[in-house]
Amino acid sequence: RLQFRLSVKLLLCSNCQEENEMGSIDIKNFAKDAEEVMEPNNARVEIVNVGGQKVMKLTAQPGWKWSNDIKPLAGTESCQAEHLGVVVQGQITCRHDDGTEATYGEGDAYSIKPGHDAWVISDVAAIAYEFHGAWEI
Repeated sequence: RLQFRLSVKLLLCSNCQEENEMGSIDIKNFAKDAEEVMEPNNARVEIVNVGGQKVMKLTAQPGWKWSNDIKPLAGTESCQAEHLGVVVQGQITCRHDDGTEATYGEGDAYSIKPGHDAWVISDVAAIAYEFHGAWEI
């Protein structure tokens, strides 16, 4: 019953801005509402804040590699961010400083601890949404 009322309320709300201001529903569109956009070599990062949580859309082009494209900007030997996300397109391989290596792609959820390199192995851009992590450039 509660779900039905919420659905009806959403259908009746032609512009959910009212709900956003009240705090019961928070919707952000990466293309229109990104609070921050970064475009390092061969990649694009769009960040929105939803419900007080930072969410990132990462798009990395074929051939993108952290050690080639981000390392010079980050100034560290490996990526020191922790990542938690899901891939919706493409494939990425990640190698951790401890030697662990894994490939993940469309439909895979992932968690990566600090101290790694990663690169796109697919012929299409890799697109992932991350719920924890940071690309500070």
